Amino acid sequence: MTSPKLAIQTDLGRMYSRQVGGEATVPSITTVIGMDKMDLSGWAGYMAAKSLSEDQRLSDALSQPGKMRSLVRDSAAAAERYRDAAAERGDRVHNYAEHFALRALGKPDELAAVRSALEANDELGFATHFEKWWEQYQVEPLATEVTVWNESVGYAGTIDLVARIGGKVCLLDYKTKGTDREGLVKTPDDKVIMQLAAAAKAEERVADAETGNWEPWPYGTDSMLLAVALGQSGTRTFMAPPAALPDYWSKFYALRRNWEAQLKISKARAALVEITPPPHASGPGAP
Repeated sequence: MTSPKLAIQTDLGRMYSRQVGGEATVPSITTVIGMDKMDLSGWAGYMAAKSLSEDQRLSDALSQPGKMRSLVRDSAAAAERYRDAAAERGDRVHNYAEHFALRALGKPDELAAVRSALEANDELGFATHFEKWWEQYQVEPLATEVTVWNESVGYAGTIDLVARIGGKVCLLDYKTKGTDREGLVKTPDDKVIMQLAAAAKAEERVADAETGNWEPWPYGTDSMLLAVALGQSGTRTFMAPPAALPDYWSKFYALRRNWEAQLKISKARAALVEITPPPHASGPGAP
């Protein structure tokens, strides 16, 4: 996950400040959505078993308990390694998409460097298919990596791209995805609808992160919300269904309140308090 200038990692997740070096005061959109936790224990167990079964050291370790324990420890961390590798790959692909848009906007870019990073990791397929997607959809970029703020509810986030496509202003979020057994780029999780619904409620966008200068959100509330799945084998573009947005917004709002309650509990250090038994009664009628 890329780190915008105003984003700060805290014990309560990623938060945003109003200017570089300022105090983080609101949670990020993804931090709020993260309150809706998924049970990944099954996936983690599968990744551990898969890693162990594919390890070339397994046959030698079967008769040696010490080596087997070491192998099991390595396999137990397979899910974390996969997650971290996927996050790093996602950063590289997002960086390429950002600098490609910067060049299209006529702004300074480091496109050659970020492309080299993809090439070094054998990931140029992402760049090739992204460029084809850009041409096919005739993307007219308006802004890239746009940090937005909603003061009414209390959250901030960063939109990957604001662009005009087919004459319509669109808010776009890129998702780096693998390829399924049919050779298709995998579909993003439906949580991206909630992410886009929150982004569409932007009230401000940052004009200058260094000075903390913000300006009213200039694109209105009638944007098309798109999730673009970027893969090594192709791309797929999905629209957040307008009819579903009110329900996804309601869920986001509830999760934001949940995050705030957790913040208050954390600050109050609220926990169970142990008490002693009551004193024994004395006098008439006492046992």
